Amino acid sequence: MEEPRIRLGNDDVWLELARTRAGSWQITADWSAWLTADFTADLSAAEVVDFAARMLAHLRAPSGGRFSAAVTPGRNNPLTLKAEPVGDGFAFFVRLTPNGDDDVCHLQMEIDPITTSELRETFSALYAALVV
Repeated sequence: MEEPRIRLGNDDVWLELARTRAGSWQITADWSAWLTADFTADLSAAEVVDFAARMLAHLRAPSGGRFSAAVTPGRNNPLTLKAEPVGDGFAFFVRLTPNGDDDVCHLQMEIDPITTSELRETFSALYAALVV
């Protein structure tokens, strides 16, 4: 059985969050092969379920306004997504921090707009895979 994962972006700029085993997730990002990040994050399934649920709540909200969600609010956080409404979807500003809250070692990048329906489908699938 394939482990739960999400991938946002296109062939040039993308972000992936994939469980490698219980309590361990791989976060990988690539920006046109010029900037890359690939690291392991100790996350519980409950943290990722909560993240997916918060993303879905924002994506289902009728406001269509800006929002931000961190995988682990309140502690060392390896991934934060800031969403900016664009047309019928959202562009994302991604902040990756492999060493938790270490402001010296981080990667920031932008992912082109993704339709809201595609985002809902992506985060719904992640949520469903974890709450089985």
